[in-house]
Amino acid sequence: MLVIAPLRVTAVWKSEIERWDHLRDLDISIVVGTLKERIAAINANALIYVINRENVKWLVEYYEKNRLRWDFDMVVIDELSSFKNYQSQRFKYLRKIRPYVRRWVGLTGTPTSNGLMDLWAEIGILDGGERLGRFIGRYRDSYFKPGSMNPSTGVVFSYEPRPGAEEQIYDRISDITISMKALDYLDMPECVYVNHEVEMSVPERKLYDQLKTDLIIPLENGDIDAANAASLSNKLLQMSNGAVYDEEKVPRVIHSRKLEMLEDLLEAANGQPVLIAYWFKHDRTRIIEHLTAAGYEPRDIRSSDDITDWNNGSISVALIHPASAGHGLNIQEGGHILIWFGLTWSLELYQQTNARLWRQGQSNTVTIHHIVCKDTVDVDVLAALASKDVTQEKLIAAVKARL
Repeated sequence: MLVIAPLRVTAVWKSEIERWDHLRDLDISIVVGTLKERIAAINANALIYVINRENVKWLVEYYEKNRLRWDFDMVVIDELSSFKNYQSQRFKYLRKIRPYVRRWVGLTGTPTSNGLMDLWAEIGILDGGERLGRFIGRYRDSYFKPGSMNPSTGVVFSYEPRPGAEEQIYDRISDITISMKALDYLDMPECVYVNHEVEMSVPERKLYDQLKTDLIIPLENGDIDAANAASLSNKLLQMSNGAVYDEEKVPRVIHSRKLEMLEDLLEAANGQPVLIAYWFKHDRTRIIEHLTAAGYEPRDIRSSDDITDWNNGSISVALIHPASAGHGLNIQEGGHILIWFGLTWSLELYQQTNARLWRQGQSNTVTIHHIVCKDTVDVDVLAALASKDVTQEKLIAAVKARL
């Protein structure tokens, strides 16, 4: 069996196997590291091979170049949603060897974080296009209609499901999909979401509104400008957090409202371990500087040693980036408080990061704090995440396990 997982999760498969009595005797080989290490691992005698998704292309090419018979008769994709982009190399190379694999399993807690369009690639890997079609264009035409478009060029910006399309899609994939929610089967602790509002001063707010209206703030030694809507959203998120990159990629500090609220929340935690999620690099820099000056010792969670120390209670304030540590890490033993310093538009990364603490093995009530800057794009992000979650929950409910 071949398991494809995020890089940091590859080691989790090995540690989890060792924790279960009926799995302990299974041989497992972790195919990561240097070229020499990967070749040795793929040629080791084992029942289960675990590789990170970035090396899928290398693995397929290794077999092709050496004229080896593809000998994995089962493939498990941990975090199937990371293959939702049908134009990515990992998707294309995986589809090349699809006919040689007898059994496919895809695991994900966020199958449609950006809408039902994501499903075509995910389901297509599992069934070869049998249920939703072999071509994305036909899938799009069959189940969707243009939502917003440029009237002069005809370029479609977004699609929305046709009437009744959602139910048709759910029905098409229902025979090979099953959803099991932790709350239905496990004794899960309560998860509480709390918003903490901060507000810019009048001069700070004036800068924010100026960028939103004019797409540029003239400053000495480098302007802050936004070239398009996506860039503007990004800049406004940065300003909501308290700093923004200028045209020279130098962060310009706008305010410290969120840093002050963060410090208040750490004081309220009264010594309990706290996990802080940040999005921009300058957020991390300012958080570390501010908390260090306040007497804390913030530390990134990146390596296996960091995870071990966090779970052992050796880290009181930890920093995590959703894109690099949002999937698969077992860090629920180290704490139960998560603070979102800066938000992300990605429902998948948002939910997966929350699930690092609110998961099986957590014994305390989990508290998710959002530090929200009043009347800014922060409010829009929270609303968008809630809207996306409605669509995803409808799919999950449609294929819910009945045991």
